[in-house]
Amino acid sequence: MKKGEIYEGIVEKIDFPNKGILMIDGERVVVKNAVPGQKIQCVVTKRRKGKTEARALEVLERSPLELPENACPHFGLCGGCIYQSLPYEAQLKIKEEQVKSLLDGVVEPDSYEFMGIKASPLEKGYRNKMEFSFGDEVKDGPLALGMHRRGSFYDIVTTPDCQIVHPDFCRVLVATKEYFEELGTAFYKKLQHKGYLRHLLVRRAVKTGEILVDLVTSTQREYLGGRDEAAVLSGWKERLLALPVDGRFAGILHTENDSLADVVQSDATHVLYGQDFFYEELLGLRFRISPFSFFQTNSMGAEVLYDTARGFVGETKDKVVFDLYSGTGTIAQILAPVAKKVVGVEIVEEAVEAAKVNARLNGLDNCEFVAGDVLKVIDDLEDKPDLIVVDPPRDGIHPKALGKIIEFGVDRIVYISCKPTSLVRDLVVLQERGYRVEKVCAVDMFPGTGNVEVVIMMSLVE
Repeated sequence: MKKGEIYEGIVEKIDFPNKGILMIDGERVVVKNAVPGQKIQCVVTKRRKGKTEARALEVLERSPLELPENACPHFGLCGGCIYQSLPYEAQLKIKEEQVKSLLDGVVEPDSYEFMGIKASPLEKGYRNKMEFSFGDEVKDGPLALGMHRRGSFYDIVTTPDCQIVHPDFCRVLVATKEYFEELGTAFYKKLQHKGYLRHLLVRRAVKTGEILVDLVTSTQREYLGGRDEAAVLSGWKERLLALPVDGRFAGILHTENDSLADVVQSDATHVLYGQDFFYEELLGLRFRISPFSFFQTNSMGAEVLYDTARGFVGETKDKVVFDLYSGTGTIAQILAPVAKKVVGVEIVEEAVEAAKVNARLNGLDNCEFVAGDVLKVIDDLEDKPDLIVVDPPRDGIHPKALGKIIEFGVDRIVYISCKPTSLVRDLVVLQERGYRVEKVCAVDMFPGTGNVEVVIMMSLVE
């Protein structure tokens, strides 16, 4: 096989999260964003140290598993979902097999209880947060607002029929795009760092129906065509408030962001209508969520995830629990009613403040939340834990922080992971330091996509 040459093959399986595996001329070839059973034409893009990567050019034959009529109209163009053409049961089977295969690579296969995968209560319309990007679908094309085109850093696909969000998201997206299209407002071009419109952040609570919308722009008001910014934003706000949404607007915001990086962040945020937060409910508790605070993007799935974690944590009466990488304190507050004390540590200060507010909101006085990097603050915590729950970001736990967590010597650690490949890397260290994997359960929080959550319970071997 040679770089640049074109080949055909059938996808045999998918390695996490989206690596299709083909055997071509006796060699293993990796092609991203394929589906098991598809016959595809691909071009070799990389050959190094016996590893071959290729890019799909065309699907020659659909997989027998596929039901294309089930897929979103944007499927294939939009980079958000890869499994939408598959029945949900097939998606779950792929993810379950991926998790089991990864774990069995580092844990003795028959030494732990594998509980399979739990489905998301909602297969479609499950997301409570979307970050849409402004741009164009082709260079110098008309304004687009939606998701990145698959495989592209620059091209944006307008997604008015996205299936993984509630229709209210799509109504807000379409109204916003049409409004700024009518005004001829320029979007922010990432290479030139010029333009006004950057992102549209939409959050909608599944339980309460409250909607929070945030328009993220630069401060380059010269791209407003001589219009007054306050008048432009007021007109956008009124356009949204006139929409026939199923929920209700809790707040409409404007965030200024002059960062050179293509990230959604706030230099300053202004309330145009309502307030800068909304409420969601999980497992009988109420949570106040601000525009940029972390909260699981699938509210109904989060109930399944946290209920599973709560079951793994087990008896907490008269015990001190550490909730590390605690976000807005969701896990801490779910455990607090039956624990002596819960201490949460989170690096994002806004999330910590939200956690404190939420604890008061839920009448919990045995929660303490500390702002800081787990690696840096864990040594200064006055309490000593009896149990530890970790829910780290996608890259897993910093090696030095993992060492400090292990040094507490607690009998049980519950690890919640949103990236199984990072999890298995950390498991190698945990097992070397005396912890044994007891139970594992995958939870599908992201139907239609290649992502999956995993909950693991480990015990210290005496």
